[in-house]
Amino acid sequence: MSDCPGEYELRDIVHTVRYQGLVIVIDHVPAEVCTVCGDILFKPETVRRIEEIIRSRTAPSQLVPLYEYA
Repeated sequence: MSDCPGEYELRDIVHTVRYQGLVIVIDHVPAEVCTVCGDILFKPETVRRIEEIIRSRTAPSQLVPLYEYA
């Protein structure tokens, strides 16, 4: 447990995962987010759904540009 005084609130976030050399961006992921430090917590069912999306490899709904910090 951290010493952060913030409270967690439910928000939809953009979650980014690197999987087998691919960068996968998932929008509208429900998460508990700390109002002070920004720490993110997922419910177990959310983690399972994220894993399902990653494994399914269906066509993405959009393509996004990827920039490298060089």
